[in-house]
Amino acid sequence: MAPELSHVRTWIFDLDNTLYPASSNLFPMIDARIGDYVRTLLACDAEEAHRIQKGYFHAHGTTLSGLIADHGVDPHHYLDFVHDIDMTVLERNEAVVEALTLLPGRKLVFTNGDVNYAGKVLDRLGLGATFEAIHDIHATAYRPKPEPIAYQGLCDAYALDPHECLFVEDMARNLKPAKAIGMTTVWIDNGSEQGIDQDRSFIDYSVADLGDWLHDILETPQ
Repeated sequence: MAPELSHVRTWIFDLDNTLYPASSNLFPMIDARIGDYVRTLLACDAEEAHRIQKGYFHAHGTTLSGLIADHGVDPHHYLDFVHDIDMTVLERNEAVVEALTLLPGRKLVFTNGDVNYAGKVLDRLGLGATFEAIHDIHATAYRPKPEPIAYQGLCDAYALDPHECLFVEDMARNLKPAKAIGMTTVWIDNGSEQGIDQDRSFIDYSVADLGDWLHDILETPQ
C-alpha cells in the first residue's frame, strides 16, 4: 500500500459512474427513465419534465428526494421504474476486480440508488462478493448524498472512524461532506454529470481511471 494511505481501514465506493466508467452509458438510460417518470407523474411535456428533474437533482441531491418532498411519491415504485434498464452495457473490468480483492480492510458501497439495483450492477461487474454491505437510499431515509446526515448515518451504521476511511465518488460535490468529517477523498473525473458547484478544494486525489489508480496505490503490476 502507498504509505500515504496506510491509515485507511475502510474503503467506501459510490456505485454509478464510479465502479464502472461513465462511458458505459448506463446512467443516461436511468436519467431518461427519471424524465419519463416525472413527465407522467406531473402530466407535463418532456422539456418541463427535464427542468423539474434537474432542479430537484441540484436542490435535493436526487430527483427522488424532491419528488418525495413535493409530491409524496412512493420511493419503491419510483426506483423500480427508473432502474428498469438494460444492464448488458456493463462489462467486467479485471483490473478493478483484482485491485478491489487486494485492498486491505473493509469495503462498502455508498449509493443514492437502492440495494436491489446496486446488487445487479455489482454482479454484472464481477463484484457481487467484494463488498461487506451496500448503504443505499433507503438506509439514509431518503436524505441522500450530499446531505451531511447521510454520511453520519453511514458511519454510525458500520461503526466507522471517518479519519480511517477513504471515499471514492464521481460526483465531486458528494465528496465535500466526506472531507468535512475527516475522510480521504478521491474524485473519479470521468466526464459524468456534475452539479453547479465548481469548488474542488476538498478533493485529495483526482483520477480518471479507477483500476489504474488502485493498482498504483497497491504498487502492483497490471
